[in-house]
Amino acid sequence: MSTVLIVDYDPLWPQRFETLRSGIWPAVADLALSVEHVGSTSVPGLAAKPVIDMDVVVPRAKLRDAIARLATLGYAHRGDLGIPDREAFARPAGSPPHHLYLCPPDSPAHANHMAVRDHLRANPSVAGDYGRLKQRLAREFPDDIDGYIEGKTAFLVDILRARAFPEDALEVIERRNARPPVQREGGQDSGATHD
Repeated sequence: MSTVLIVDYDPLWPQRFETLRSGIWPAVADLALSVEHVGSTSVPGLAAKPVIDMDVVVPRAKLRDAIARLATLGYAHRGDLGIPDREAFARPAGSPPHHLYLCPPDSPAHANHMAVRDHLRANPSVAGDYGRLKQRLAREFPDDIDGYIEGKTAFLVDILRARAFPEDALEVIERRNARPPVQREGGQDSGATHD
């Protein structure tokens, strides 16, 4: 079980991203369109988990090649982890804490990452509200990542709705971020809601 830890913004996060990006880019430069700093550490002033999130944007036809290239750098491919069009990787041993994803340019997951990042960067007061929400949720759910994720979903969906995300895509995000159903003895879903 991991602890949900939210810390104040660290002005060194962009530099950490750039260091990671500069190690990855030479291996994928002829395949990738970009390497994007996404997630809360990419938003100046935003409290966040101290983990850099990165999307390597690669055309669909080059995904297999990019996976193989990242393997030469020590990244272990983990599949999509239930998020279509987003390939996840375990980071190389000894590297700074970060999450790395390969996404085609039309990936809904990548569009989600970019829309939230760009909205929060353009709206510091919204970013401040989001940071306070994350800090409160980390206090309420210090050992419950599902509760933490579920607690911030409505805020993120509101951002995506403001960015004109399709309603069907928002419904998928809400379902994915909902706490898993509680199982009764014998494996039956209790139908309980998680308030």
